[in-house]
Amino acid sequence: MSEVQVKESGGGGKNKQKKQTLRVDFTPMVDMNMLLITFFMFCTTLLKPQTMNINMPSNEKSDTEDGSDVKASGAITLLLAGDDQLYYYEGMPKDEKTGEDHYDDPNFLHVSSYDPNGIEEYLIKRNVGTYEQIQELKVQLQNQEIPDSIFRQKSKEIYDKAKEGSRTPPTVMIKPTDFSSYKNLVDVLDEMLVTNIGAYAVIDITDGDRYLLYKKTNDGKYLTPEQVAQGK
Repeated sequence: MSEVQVKESGGGGKNKQKKQTLRVDFTPMVDMNMLLITFFMFCTTLLKPQTMNINMPSNEKSDTEDGSDVKASGAITLLLAGDDQLYYYEGMPKDEKTGEDHYDDPNFLHVSSYDPNGIEEYLIKRNVGTYEQIQELKVQLQNQEIPDSIFRQKSKEIYDKAKEGSRTPPTVMIKPTDFSSYKNLVDVLDEMLVTNIGAYAVIDITDGDRYLLYKKTNDGKYLTPEQVAQGK
């Protein structure tokens, strides 16, 4: 409510102006604000933050002396290079048992891409069997046939069963370089989910990996200052 000035006619034909205090009552607006807040709370979709779990490689040992054979058979290393280039190699560049060293072999490092027919297609082939089972669970989850808790439980059972089988499931190690972009890392992490990789980790690139990139690309920018000083 508000009050305004009121004019009054007095004697002699002169108008007299009666001044009154202007007062605005905002009490009804409080109720209106509460109604609007309640309306938007019920009508606005509350978005849950999307998170991504990064599974670290297992440290469990196999039936061999130190389990390195099993790790090497399932190990895949992705090197995120500059200019949206992606490289990978299988196993370990240097075998401590046999002494075999692949750091001087540029063919040990394979060229791939972020396209569906690149690293995605390769990882699906390496994860055959497990990939199809997890995909079926994803369809059931999407159709609301199973809750998220059951999806996670059954997924873990599938991964554990794959580890016990004769075919070693892939363990992917992601190593970004200083010249890769944030988008490259996000794209690779998306591929881990798309291809249903059970164990993967983002770790620092080693000097050996830098040397492999140098041998493959002949680009000295991947070398450390110490490696450049040593003439590598």
